[in-house]
Amino acid sequence: MIRSMTAYASAESTGPAGSLTCELRTVNHRYLEISPRLPEDLRSFESALRERIAGRLSRGKVDVTVRLRTEQGSAEGLRVNGQVLTHLSELALDLRNRFPGMNIEFTELLRFPGVLQQPEADADALQAALLDVVDRALDALSDTRGREGSKLGEILVERLDAIEKIVGDVRGWLPEIRTALRARLETRLADVRQPTEPGRLEQELVLQITRIDVDEELDRLATHISEARRVLALKEPVGRRLDFLMQEFNREANTLGSKSVDSRTTNAAVELKVLIEQMREQVQNIE
Repeated sequence: MIRSMTAYASAESTGPAGSLTCELRTVNHRYLEISPRLPEDLRSFESALRERIAGRLSRGKVDVTVRLRTEQGSAEGLRVNGQVLTHLSELALDLRNRFPGMNIEFTELLRFPGVLQQPEADADALQAALLDVVDRALDALSDTRGREGSKLGEILVERLDAIEKIVGDVRGWLPEIRTALRARLETRLADVRQPTEPGRLEQELVLQITRIDVDEELDRLATHISEARRVLALKEPVGRRLDFLMQEFNREANTLGSKSVDSRTTNAAVELKVLIEQMREQVQNIE
């Protein structure tokens, strides 16, 4: 399955701990690199978050942003720190005796840090809520990467079809190229005033044909095309395999160009390099 490494997805959930939002942004990268940004209350779950993401993604730079919004104004579970309130009350009475005109409202005391306390969140429940919202964001991300990957796969198949056509064209030109090479050698030998040794033409012809023989390169290109089609159909990450195949494609195209003695094969080698480079650019973005 072809999946792009560039995508964005988000998910949100609401529970007793508040509202959780998870945003995932991924771009291409040689390996898997996870960069999480978590609120302080969730920092202890970073390891579990990394493990969950690594279980779903194999390559790409992943930016993870998690936001936690607690419910404001809810009195459920709210309690008063009696010790702090008592101490503040004693200070207020002391200050009132020293400054009779000063008026201290009870509500002002409640605003003092530490007087009102929210119940501590259940760590297990909070982690479960975090991983749940991460899973849903990963599901959405996987769908997006799959859709983008499908488009990339279509582009690669089109390029493979074009490469296959060029390979077939070059094969069809080879007999004509060899015949033209023999004619050129005959002309050159005929221009030589010194008598030539018997069989000299055949020797030179064999030598030249050996130098320009590209049957092996064409066979390897055909093999690479078949392998690329097979890899594109695999239901697993294939980016690294395709990246290696692009190197092999390029090597054969370079050899084909270096052996060329005909303008058609020279142009074919150039066109092959263009197509292979286009494929390589797309492959860089495949997981």
